[in-house]
Amino acid sequence: MPEMKPGTRLRSAVCTTEVMVVAAQKGAAVELCCGGRPMLDVGVATAAATPAPAFSSGTQLGKRYVNDAGTLEVLCTKAGAGSLSADGVALKVKGAKPLPSSD
Repeated sequence: MPEMKPGTRLRSAVCTTEVMVVAAQKGAAVELCCGGRPMLDVGVATAAATPAPAFSSGTQLGKRYVNDAGTLEVLCTKAGAGSLSADGVALKVKGAKPLPSSD
């Protein structure tokens, strides 16, 4: 499993999804997948495939995805049909921070 570093750009092997790593725990190796298949470097060509049914809910452009532990955060730079997972566990869309009161 490759070590994730902020700034790393990856693409899906099964759809058009592309992401950029925003934050990752230093020294932690994580298997980031999309559509149930490991993600590839942006420059690597992909063969035709379809996302696994359990990982086919899609990704949304501009959304940040995080794992439950909060040790990995990725930004979707190109949407696709596959959904993201890290070490076999689905990533969740990161919610917006509440703004302070203006009173």
